[in-house]
Formats: sequence, structure tokens, C-alpha cells
Amino acid sequence: MKKMPFRQVHLDFHTSGAIDGIGSRFDKKQFQEALIAGHVNSITVFSKCHHGWAYHPSKANDMHPGLSFDLLGAQLEACREIGVNAPVYISAGLDEKAAVCHPEWLNVSSPNAGHDFVNAAHYHLLCYNTPYLDTLIAQIEEVMERYNPSGIFLDISNVRTCYCSHCLRSMREKGLDPRNAADVLSHGEMVYANYCKRVEEAVRKYNSETKIFHNAGNIKRGRRDIAGYNTHLELESLPTGGWGYDHFPLSASYVRNLGMEYLGMTGKFHTTWGEFGGFKHPNALKYETALSAAFGAKCSIGDQMHPGGELNMSTYRLIGKAYEDLETIEPWCVDAKAVTDIAVLSLEACQSDVLVRNNNSDTGVCRMLLECKYLFDLVDTENSFDSYKLLILPDHIRLGGKLLEKIKKYLADGGRVLATGESGLYIDRDEFALDFGAEFQGPSEFKPTYMKPASQLELVNGVTEYVMYEQGYNIEAKDNAAVCAYLAIPYFNRAAEHFSSHQHTPNNPDSERDGAVITSNTAYIAWNIFDDYVGKGSLHLKELFRGIVELLLSPDVTLRTALPDRGVTTLMEQTAENRLVHHLLFAYTCLRGDRREVIEDTIPLYNIKVELQLDKAPKRVYLAPQDEDLSHTYSGGVLKYTVPVVDIHQIVVIDK
Repeated sequence: MKKMPFRQVHLDFHTSGAIDGIGSRFDKKQFQEALIAGHVNSITVFSKCHHGWAYHPSKANDMHPGLSFDLLGAQLEACREIGVNAPVYISAGLDEKAAVCHPEWLNVSSPNAGHDFVNAAHYHLLCYNTPYLDTLIAQIEEVMERYNPSGIFLDISNVRTCYCSHCLRSMREKGLDPRNAADVLSHGEMVYANYCKRVEEAVRKYNSETKIFHNAGNIKRGRRDIAGYNTHLELESLPTGGWGYDHFPLSASYVRNLGMEYLGMTGKFHTTWGEFGGFKHPNALKYETALSAAFGAKCSIGDQMHPGGELNMSTYRLIGKAYEDLETIEPWCVDAKAVTDIAVLSLEACQSDVLVRNNNSDTGVCRMLLECKYLFDLVDTENSFDSYKLLILPDHIRLGGKLLEKIKKYLADGGRVLATGESGLYIDRDEFALDFGAEFQGPSEFKPTYMKPASQLELVNGVTEYVMYEQGYNIEAKDNAAVCAYLAIPYFNRAAEHFSSHQHTPNNPDSERDGAVITSNTAYIAWNIFDDYVGKGSLHLKELFRGIVELLLSPDVTLRTALPDRGVTTLMEQTAENRLVHHLLFAYTCLRGDRREVIEDTIPLYNIKVELQLDKAPKRVYLAPQDEDLSHTYSGGVLKYTVPVVDIHQIVVIDK
């Protein structure tokens, strides 16, 4: 299959049947001018929206009652004339027209669930185990036969639990118990697999090269089988739409190990999908597209077209300011693969429930690693750990079976493991499954507890007691371990019969016991520190983590940079060009409105020092896309250079 274009737009068009004059302002030349102004080389246009209407003549569906011509065909023709790729969007999980006409096709999420068509203005989810699937497949085949697009984007498609009459009958026929949640989920996976198989057959009947993507707003870590139903991955991550600016790095750090092309999908909106008249500052889109490039992704920016069919030129001038910059750096992004030191075993990937989404442990550890500027991947149990210098088990990963044996072999071959909280314990009992240099003695009966660092850890506020809000655990160090921090308890837990001060009871000075230990190749921190970091964000949590990582890894850290905490850095390798590509990013974010994270002003950073481990002296070090040589030194296997300015994004290229 052809490679995906770098500069894409995802064009929404969810338009009520109560609106007339659909596409009346569409003009091919204006459509093309907008795409050219936006430096766009791919745009996802629409066959069918969430309301259920087709935007072209159709026998498999009903054309929007306010539309009088083939709008999809006109858009595809406009794109072909200027060499712009154009996948086609089909709303799969939502079809409000079908939901109203066939309520028996609706997804029933629980045995007692009902559907409100009177009071609430919202779409209703459909079940793929009803005759609706045949209708949807006919719509897909019609688009393929008539337009033969380069791609099909199917929205709102994921594994669901359903108790509709069709699913209840199907479960019983398969010997599954609708009262058993595991059986209901297993049936939901069967239904989804059948849906994906039918879609694949419908598309491949007409074209073996057409790309297929089923969008669920989340790529489930650990479910490579589900990811494999797609030809590529699109990582929906609108920072101002509730995802935040650290979500995309977390998502991309996982999928880049799956061997599939992927793109980062943000939006031009100030909030999220469905917003008319909302705009980001151009600096925000510049940062977001640069962030995608820095993590090896292509880019997609969400837009929504007015019912009249005219693209908003303010939107495409905005998009163009970001994509013009992206276009200049594409040569240093093609086929770039991440260079990393650390693997984080994803908690989500270790959970069996397919419906579980992001968790605080994965989020917290990735947030800390980004802020500390370590190079890392988020991995699942199918990944090889062999190439990583350190494996982190965050907060809640218990061990047994093949995974335990795999980690034991990794340690025996020279790897290092850091575990926190209840990670590293056996699945079936509260004992360490690996030698962490300590005996596990169970969870602390006190919450919160306190952490006091040992002298070898340097915390900015020195050696004192720091509150730890999440669960702590009791351990006792063995002779083969050094104690890095101590756990102290309060005088008592806060309760109606005895409490002290406004929040929690202070530490008892005579209660210290071991709280974090390190051996030659393992370390253990006796708190759920990543859950705590997402909840409270206390500086000492990150300082404890960073100090222990340094004790385990130093001096084997590939890259060190003086970027501040909100800066982001990645190191990519382009094997064919025999070069490394170092990305440095920084954007000042602030919270506005309902705690929405916003980028507006740029604050340039100056003279950022970098140290990079390298096997031999480089042939050339230069800034891209400026093509300016960068002064540097090389000695003892370490390349040193200073980046003069980072204004949102700067690339340093190291020719080997």
C-alpha cells in the first residue's frame, strides 16, 4: 500500500435533515483554494454522517433531503484535479435516521437500559449484531463501487456489550450466559470481529489497496488483534477537547512499536468536535503538528464544514500556518524510528477487560518520563524487552506465567527493572516474584503516609518527610539492597473520633521503616506513585522517581537535555539516511475556561545544552530545516552541542 500523506484534514459534516440548502455554496475552485492555502495533501470527505444521511445519490441509503447534487463526487473530483488524497468517511456506529426508524437495531448497554428520544439531543448507538450491519455493508459497497476511494474511515466502531434481543438470542445459541459479564463481553468481541471481517470483504471486493480504519477514539494497548483490523492507525487526541497535551505522546509511544503507519489527529477547534466558530491560535497547531512529527506520526487536523458546503478560509489559513512548517521538515520525518532507553509495561495492556481505557498508572509514569526527558516506549506483553536498558512496572502489574519468565530472562541477560506499588508481586499472593532486595509485608494500614529520602537522593527541599496520598506498602530491606527512602506513618488515620488539623495527621517521628530499595539491577518504590502524580502532581514524587532511575541507569542514559519540565524531546533514527534526528519542543500552556489547556503565546528558549551518547564522532551536526551547521564537541563517546533557540520546535540532525 502507498504511504500515508503527512498533512491531512479530517472533515466532519454531521448535518441535520432539518437544514436546507446543503452544499448550495460549494464551489470547486474555492474548495481547492482552501486546501492549497492549508498546505493539505489529504482530506477525508464524507459519504454518510452521524445523522444517517448520504451526501451523494444512493440506493443503499437516503440522500440528505436538503441536497440536490453529488457533493461527495464533487469533492473527490476537486481533490483529484490538484493531487490531494481523499479517503471517504462513513459513520458506522451512529445513524440517527436508522435509530429512529429501527429502534430494534439499537445497542442496549445493560439489561435495564432505555433510549430517550424525547428529552435529550444526542445520537443513539447501533448494534452490529442486527440487520443494521447488512445496511451498513451495502452502503460501504456502494461507495467502493461508485467512487473507489483511497481509504474508508469508519467512525464510532469498537467492541461493545449489548443486551438487545438479537444479542440475547445469539448468546444463548452460542451457549453464553447473558447474566455473566465475561460472556457478554466475549460475545461483543465476536460481534465486532464479524463486523470487521464483513467490512474487509466489502472493501476488498473492489480494491485491494484501499486503506481501512475503524475509529474508536482509543487504540487499546495490549490488543494487537483489534489494532490489526486496520491498515493504519489514527490517534485521536484533541488536547483542548479533554485529552490534554500529554495524551498524544502516551498513545504514540505505544503504537509506534506495532509496525503500522500512524497519524496524530488533533483539531482546529478551541474545544472539540462539533464546534462551529471555534479556533485555536496558530501557535497551538504548530506545536501539535510538530509533536506528531517528533513521535514519528503523520498529521491530521479536524475541521467541520458548514452545511452550505463552503470551506472556511480562516480555518485553512490557520491550518496552513502549521502545515507550511511541517512541509519544510518532512524530509527528516520519513520512516523515522524512535531511539529509546526505557520500556514501560502498560497497565492497560495487562488488563483483560477490553473496555478499560486509560488509567492513572500509565498516564503518570509517561508524564514523569516526558518531564524528566527520558527516551521511552510504552509496551505490551508481546514486545521484546531485550533492547531496553530499563523496564518499568507501574503501580499495579502483578506477575506470573510467561510474563514472569520473560522478565526473569530479561534480568538474567543484563536488564534492569523498576517496580512501584503492588507491581512485581505474584498474581496470586502478596510476595515479590522478583528479587527486589526486600520482603513484602502487605499494604500499610495508614493513608496517607510519608516519604523521607535517604541521603543519596537529592530533592530540592532536602531530607524531610513528604506526604504520599496514595497507598503505601510495608517492606523490609535485605542485605543485598540499599535503602533509598523511608516510609513514615501518621499518628493515626483521620476519623471522626480522632483527627488533627485540616487535612491529615502529621507523621510520627518514631515510625520510619524502609520505603524504597535498590539492588544492582532492580529497584522498588513502596507507593503507587504514578496514581499519586496524576491526582496530586507533587514534585517530590517525580524527584524520588528520577533519583532512583538515575541510580539504576546512569551513566547509560542516551540523551540529556536542559529543556524545562514542559519541554518535550525525542530522538529518531532514519536508517536509510544513516542519521539521527533530535526533536526539541516547548510551548507555554495555560488553563482557561473549564480548565482547558491552551497554547497562545510562544516563549523562545535559548542555549539549550544537549549531551548524546554516540559510538563515533558524527560527520555533521546541523539545524533543520535551516541547514545551518551547529558547533559541537565529541569526546569519550559523548556528543555535546548547544541549541541556540527553540521557538516551539527545533530539529538537530546528526549525520553518522
